[in-house]
Amino acid sequence: MRYLPNLLLRLLTAFLLVFFGSEIFYFILFYPTFYLSYLSLLSYNPVLINNSLIINNINLVFIPACLAASAYTLLSLLILLTKDINLKKGIKIFLTGFFTLFFVNLIRIFLLAVLLIESGIKLFNTFHLFFWQVFSTIFVLLLWIFLTKYFKVKTIPVYSDYKELLNKIK
Repeated sequence: MRYLPNLLLRLLTAFLLVFFGSEIFYFILFYPTFYLSYLSLLSYNPVLINNSLIINNINLVFIPACLAASAYTLLSLLILLTKDINLKKGIKIFLTGFFTLFFVNLIRIFLLAVLLIESGIKLFNTFHLFFWQVFSTIFVLLLWIFLTKYFKVKTIPVYSDYKELLNKIK
């Protein structure tokens, strides 16, 4: 009967992550993302002010969405809601996904900043919207598929637990 306590712990953790995940990841990611973005844009002589980089009178403000906090939350939820991912494998999947998301996000921030500086707000807004609403969701989904294949995860988030619970009820 070890399955049910494990399921309850995973669901409780997932529930807490839904409410606090973005804030937790923002807290963890703000300084590394902010300062590495600053370093990547050194050739533009950025000025640091609070949570902003100012380049050529353009104010780049770093908010939770810029740090992809929701992508890290989604990745964490997928891991927690997938049956048969033990703690060790879950940590490996999370760390691999975490660093992949982190470096892809740094590249995204750099490219968008350069686009804004070099091409102006109109083109920036178009690409920023694309990255935010389309690319980020597709990327996390493709990353999840890659991670499940790489770490040989055979179960499906939520569905596998649902099937297991139905079997236990019968």
